[in-house]
Amino acid sequence: MNTQRFIWPRLSFLIVSALVWPLAGCKESGQGPGSRKKTPPTRPAAMWSRPGAATEAPLGLPPVPIPPDNLMTSAKIELGKLLYFDTRLSKDNTVSCATCHDPTKAWAEHEPTSKGIHQQPGERNAPTVINAAYLTSQFWDGRAKSLEEQALGPIENPIEMGHKMETILTELPKVPEYQKRFQEVFGSGATREGIAKAIAAFERTILSGDSPYDRYKNGDQSTLDEAQKRGLEIFMDKGLCFTCHTPPIFSNGGFFNAGLGMDAAKPDEGRKKVTTKDADLGKFRVAPLREVANTAPYFHNGSVTTLAEAVNVMASGGKDNPNLSPALKNVREAGLTAQDKQDLVAFLKALSGKFPVIEPPKPP
Repeated sequence: MNTQRFIWPRLSFLIVSALVWPLAGCKESGQGPGSRKKTPPTRPAAMWSRPGAATEAPLGLPPVPIPPDNLMTSAKIELGKLLYFDTRLSKDNTVSCATCHDPTKAWAEHEPTSKGIHQQPGERNAPTVINAAYLTSQFWDGRAKSLEEQALGPIENPIEMGHKMETILTELPKVPEYQKRFQEVFGSGATREGIAKAIAAFERTILSGDSPYDRYKNGDQSTLDEAQKRGLEIFMDKGLCFTCHTPPIFSNGGFFNAGLGMDAAKPDEGRKKVTTKDADLGKFRVAPLREVANTAPYFHNGSVTTLAEAVNVMASGGKDNPNLSPALKNVREAGLTAQDKQDLVAFLKALSGKFPVIEPPKPP
């Protein structure tokens, strides 16, 4: 998925879409606006470890990928929710997962970068948890391969939650409800693996679909206005947006250098921190675009405050630097007009759908 040739023929796009979602049983047709699409099938109950625990994928989304070693149950999801909102997972009891990934803020945070314990500033913008279940890597640099791996990262990060897992594993068993719930879900006390699996299971329920775009693709022509229809055409054709922001999640999971922050005295190395390859300097994962209108500010450093500005940056081919991805150069050559950009902003707003907003549970 790290290819940097992006002026693909339409047929190639169809093939890529089919490869990206082989288990979903659905793909974008690549046809123009108004092509009809049936509601994606939901995951059969047999794929889950307990009937009734399944989270049905909303209109427009494929079935949620579930790892075979972490099947979903209602009890596991509920345990994960408690842990997600519990500030006791941080060293000073002030930060939880929900602090930076707030359900009232589209499961993100409206700050350029997040602050951890002792108000320490982080280096990167907090991405939304929404639809993270579909991503093949986590974090802006893709250093985590799964939601389970991602769930543990912030807990022991000295700037974020700053705790030690060995300490947490001595503290949680002192809470009777946690002791009971871990035993019910995993047949054991609290473990590092159990914490990761429970939080990841909960995060897999945070989905957004059934947007005006999805209903339009499903045959309801009234859900997009004329500007949004034009924006969809530009997104899928002239603007080349779809090559990186591939439906249905609107990310192909790749890593690209758009130049944001590369003019800093010491720029964020991005993907290079993971791979150590010079070619990956300044590359960051393509952000999924569902709910993008509700998750400002934008890009890995939160340096762009409005959706219109973000569209302008990308439509202009990013920020020049020696490692700028060819994909951005191709977009620049497309020569989008001011009207094109306005229509793209209108279309992106049509990717806002229905997602859960959850009241923080009472800590056990």
